[in-house]
This record gives sequence, C-alpha cells and structure tokens, in this order.
Amino acid sequence: MIIFLVGFMGCGKSTKAKQLANRLNCSVIDLDAEIVAQEGKSIADYFAENGEAAFRELESKTLKTFPYPETCVIATGGGLPCFFDNMEWMNKHGKTVYLHMTPPQLVSRLHNREKRPLLKGMDDEQLLAFIEMKLAERDHYYNQAQIIVNAFDLDAEVLEKQIKGN
Repeated sequence: MIIFLVGFMGCGKSTKAKQLANRLNCSVIDLDAEIVAQEGKSIADYFAENGEAAFRELESKTLKTFPYPETCVIATGGGLPCFFDNMEWMNKHGKTVYLHMTPPQLVSRLHNREKRPLLKGMDDEQLLAFIEMKLAERDHYYNQAQIIVNAFDLDAEVLEKQIKGN
C-alpha cells in the first residue's frame, strides 16, 4: 500500500510520515527532500532561481516518476495536490490522507518561516491571513483525499487505525 500524506505546510506531513512508516515497518519518502537531493539546492533556492511555476512542474514530475516501493508512506509538499492532476493521480495510485488543521493551529506550528519561500518575512497576523486565503484556494483539492483527519496532536497509532479502517 502506498500512502500519500497531504495538507498545508506545517501540518506535520514529514513527521507523521516517518512515524507512520515506522509503525508499518515500511519506507518513508519525503518528496521535497527528494527534489532537494535531485536538484542539489533547497526548495527556497529553487523557487528564487526558477520561480513557482517551474517548481510545480518539477514537483509533479517527481511525484509521477519516483520509483515507489510497493509499501511506503509519502510526505508531499503543501501545494502539490493543488496543481495539474496531482491529487487525482495520487488517488489512483495509493491511499490519500489529508492532515487537516485550522489556520490558528497552523500559525502556532510555523515558526521558522525563513526556510519557507511563501512565508518569508510574515508576522503572525499576516501569516494567519495568508493561511486563510490559501486554504480557501486549496481545501477543494485537499478534501479530495480518501481519508481526512484532524492532525493537531495526532498520534501515529490513531492515524494508522484510521488508515487501516478505511
């Protein structure tokens, strides 16, 4: 089984992917980390040099061409489900899980904003407004996930049970 974790930046996709893969005794793949390794530069640097459109193309290509093991947990980038046919592709090729959080919960978790190209220089008030706006755009895509869970204080054991129960 291939499990794709989707959701807004800061919702815990990378952390939960590691925890869940450990519980399932399978591989964990962080697509952003794969892109960084492939390109030899950070996501922020890639954005700065090539722009968001080029990054989204690269992200989609990486999603669809990566040699996934038969059983694995994949942490996706926050915007990946919202471009091209990425969400549809993930639903066809695995089980999708939306790690849902409210905007104030996300603000409370997004401390190191300088590493995130879309958040550089924002204070909490600006970040809250940005998240509310982006979630309004992205929820349509995120809500296409086969499983939707409240990710705030989510325990990996509970997540595993929800996935296996569906």
